[in-house]
Amino acid sequence: MEQAFNKIIEAIGEDVSRPGLKDTPARAAKAMQFLTRGYQQNLDEVVNDALFPSDNDEMVLVKDIELYSLCEHHMLPFIGKCHVAYLPTGQVLGLSKIARIVDMFARRLQIQENMTRQIAETIEQVTNAKGVAVVIEAKHMCMMMRGVEKQNSVMKTSVMLGQFRKSENTRMEFLSLIKD
Repeated sequence: MEQAFNKIIEAIGEDVSRPGLKDTPARAAKAMQFLTRGYQQNLDEVVNDALFPSDNDEMVLVKDIELYSLCEHHMLPFIGKCHVAYLPTGQVLGLSKIARIVDMFARRLQIQENMTRQIAETIEQVTNAKGVAVVIEAKHMCMMMRGVEKQNSVMKTSVMLGQFRKSENTRMEFLSLIKD
């Protein structure tokens, strides 16, 4: 990866040997490995058996989980927040595990639409919930820094599974709770 970054820097017309760029290929490779560490994670390790018995069958919601990802089309960042809710069926997932699941999918080359579904389906699989809702709001640098250069655009995606899809009341409760 370091050699690839070296070639990219040379291809844009820079001198890789100049002082400011001398170590950049190594730093860029290390940064890219960090930004895409989701490929090295697996769900069992992320969840780490953090399911706990609970009589609660009411909505569990974690909102404003910050996320940082790279779009798979331009490899430019998109940055935002994710809201996740589920309706437990006898067990609840450790709070930090929800954020870790979001990170596992965000730290891959992604499109927001697919990531929203991946998070929802994974929470459903792990918790066996009666329903799962995920909303992601993000700003995409590929739209802000290049192309149409729209600075104030925000993309919102949602996936509603189970009771969140079937019950308008459940869905509306979730949507009202995530409003700023």
